[in-house]
Amino acid sequence: MDNQTITLLNSRRSLRSFSDREIEEHVKQAIKATTLRAPTAGNMILYSVVEVTSQSIKDELAVLCDNQPMIAKAPMVWVFLADMTKWINYYHESNSVKTGRSEGLQWRQIGMGDFLLSMSDAIIAAQTAVIAAEAYGLGSCYIGDVYENYEKTSTLLDLPPHTAIATMVIFGYPKDGFGSKSAQSLRPPTDYVFMENRYLEPHLPQLLQAYSRQEEQMRNQKRLPFNNTGTISDYYYFRKHQSPFMEEMNRSAKVMVDRWLHPDVPTDV
Repeated sequence: MDNQTITLLNSRRSLRSFSDREIEEHVKQAIKATTLRAPTAGNMILYSVVEVTSQSIKDELAVLCDNQPMIAKAPMVWVFLADMTKWINYYHESNSVKTGRSEGLQWRQIGMGDFLLSMSDAIIAAQTAVIAAEAYGLGSCYIGDVYENYEKTSTLLDLPPHTAIATMVIFGYPKDGFGSKSAQSLRPPTDYVFMENRYLEPHLPQLLQAYSRQEEQMRNQKRLPFNNTGTISDYYYFRKHQSPFMEEMNRSAKVMVDRWLHPDVPTDV
């Protein structure tokens, strides 16, 4: 059956190089409106989005995110934020907290449950924006390195303690239409991801089968370590797991979570 939505989802791939074409304002507004239709916990919209239009901020984000010039060159840069700040302010400024005290309720500190719900909201919204952008002919790329250098990034974007970085996405038109996008990366068979009723911990026999297609693709592309004799496990272990940027990302993410949980403790910048 020909289903345009399924076709769009199955054809999506990351785009890291964009044309100079500006994204039309009506297209931006349509993507924003569609993003707001993303599922959200209790219809609270526990996220906010910083649209980075300042070239100097784009330039700085490119450096802070492991030196990726494509961020500085992207026509549209959105930082998705897990945002409890707006509800904290709403509760206090509308006197809900005061009314609660008159009913014997003390203020509950913002915790990890709030963090996870807000993060989920923000990431679901980000993916909704990505698919909406695809429908308008735009490509996109998630920037995981936005979790690095939290102290500097939070200062750059004026983030209070209960507004945390969920992800960043860059958008733009492909240089020569979607044919210019790189070949799609392969995925494991569904049986190695979906499990019935309970978690089934995979070990080497299952993992070899699950990632065999990706490994073959990477070997054909001559991307594997040790002169292309290594495995996909070697590739990710040495390139990502043991990398300095993952060490920085883990440090930075801990600072962000600690600041969320303990907002009165100063963060060194």
